[in-house]
Amino acid sequence: MSSIPEHLKFTYEDYLLLPEDRRYEIIGGDLFMTPSPKRAHQKISLNLATILWSFAKAHGLGEVYEAPFDVLFSRHDVVQPDVLFVSRENLSIVGENNIQGAPDLIIEILSPSTAERDLDLKKKLYARHAVKEYWIVDPDARKVTVYLWKDNDYVKTGVYGEEDSWQPHLLPGLTIKGKEIFA
Repeated sequence: MSSIPEHLKFTYEDYLLLPEDRRYEIIGGDLFMTPSPKRAHQKISLNLATILWSFAKAHGLGEVYEAPFDVLFSRHDVVQPDVLFVSRENLSIVGENNIQGAPDLIIEILSPSTAERDLDLKKKLYARHAVKEYWIVDPDARKVTVYLWKDNDYVKTGVYGEEDSWQPHLLPGLTIKGKEIFA
């Protein structure tokens, strides 16, 4: 198996030269174009971001962002998670143009064009960079799968549907209700 020479991989510097009318990500030096999300995806993203933002702000826990906002893990790994949370203790990684390092929580909402990437490449990328909590939201199944980073990998802690509620590990005191996410 041969690997791609370093000088042929896409970098953050290349990424900055791309047109701004589309969403791009770089994973392992490979460039991916991400189409605009559909209506259901947007509604779920807004619902999640609003719930998390309101709670985090009210309790001074950190900051919540929605795509597009670049997360730089390395020169060859630049992603735009759908929703993310950075705890107050880690706010030093948040810059004006991007986040440099691992957010505490990343949420990806599956779309037909990105599902495989979210379930495999991005999950591995997030684990490699020790993102503490990773949620995968499946709009079709109306389920949220929650993973916690433990012992250098992710452990599934639950799968929650519209009728369920749960408490995020990183936001003590917050109860997430499935019906509010998928409303």
